[in-house]
Amino acid sequence: MQEFKDMKILLGICGGIAAYKSANLLRELRRKGAEVRVVMTHAALEFIKPLTLQALSGHEVRTELFDASQENAMDHIELARWADFILIAPATANLLAKLAHGIADDLLSTLYLVAENQVIFCPAMNKSMWSHPATINNCKLLAERGDLFIGPDEGLQACGEFGFGRMSEVDKIISSLSFYNTPKSLEGKKILITAGPTREAIDPVRYISNQSSGKMGYALAEAAVRAGAMVTLISGPTALTPPKNLKFIEVISAEYMYQQVLAELQDDMVFIGAAAVADYRLESIADNKLKKQDNSSLTLNLIKNPDIIAAVANSRKASLVVGFAAETENLIDNALTKLNEKNVDMIIANQVGNGLGFDSDFNKVTVLTKNSQTELSFDHKIKLAEDLIAIIATSLQNKAHMTNKTTLLDVGSHG
Repeated sequence: MQEFKDMKILLGICGGIAAYKSANLLRELRRKGAEVRVVMTHAALEFIKPLTLQALSGHEVRTELFDASQENAMDHIELARWADFILIAPATANLLAKLAHGIADDLLSTLYLVAENQVIFCPAMNKSMWSHPATINNCKLLAERGDLFIGPDEGLQACGEFGFGRMSEVDKIISSLSFYNTPKSLEGKKILITAGPTREAIDPVRYISNQSSGKMGYALAEAAVRAGAMVTLISGPTALTPPKNLKFIEVISAEYMYQQVLAELQDDMVFIGAAAVADYRLESIADNKLKKQDNSSLTLNLIKNPDIIAAVANSRKASLVVGFAAETENLIDNALTKLNEKNVDMIIANQVGNGLGFDSDFNKVTVLTKNSQTELSFDHKIKLAEDLIAIIATSLQNKAHMTNKTTLLDVGSHG
């Protein structure tokens, strides 16, 4: 599927060991239909040769601001205007600092200043450089101007240290770029989403929880924003950074999430319950840390938590109620039971356990309604979120069409 067909992408490459990933990124962008032109900084030339990128892109690689051979054909102004967006991968701390403060001393930094299109950074640097206050402030300045960031990710770095600073892998970058093709199918629609796990306290230092990372719910929230929706995200504890341009509410327990959902729920909202809410909580939370006893066992008395999705469905405020079913066995049967018992419009079923679903960037889901079953292929959660939002938008359009049709029939019956 050529999801970037006819898209024009200007790929900027800076000097860093992550530059080797840019060749694979370029190949994938071309494979998905994009036309790509490459601009390299002088430092990037130390890590990857222009000939490699020229062979992959089919275009001469640009490195010089003052290039007599290019000036009459496509100067830096025309190059910036040509692109639908500018993708800089890897983006070093040095480049981010220059661009944040308007320094234009080479072709790539000059292109940034004349660009009128979207600029997207894929940062790559040592973990200490990424966490330095100067880099944090520079990224904040760029983000405030509307520039976007993909990554960086956490992992083992070329220097041998571990932490945030790795350039995101190609599949994540490609999946993230899919957002920029998202049609405004939910323009003006209000969407309330829950994400992440909940924590049910045992005492002041211990709690019961689950392995949900919140990645699916956060990806859905970002995809909904891209589709034009006004999004409220209510999240349990995660290690994720909340998406921009939405209302974010952080909670801990299932009971508090329940209260916040009912407080935020409005008429005609879409509700997506992606959170892995604990079914039970402690009947009584200890005021002080429980001490280890001589006996070999400990009994905890649990009581049921409120059912958030069922409460939203029963309120009849939401125009569409979407739930998730995370199952370790009998996936479809259990999901259909949940669909009917909770009286929701749609269930997104996914297998969990043994490395599937929870705390992973990838997933495979089946979308169930009372009349249909749609299986989505195994993919990055960012891409799945885009597909799910498209399905939800279509479902809303179908509902509106049926409502209008019914109204017309009612009017006609009195004629």
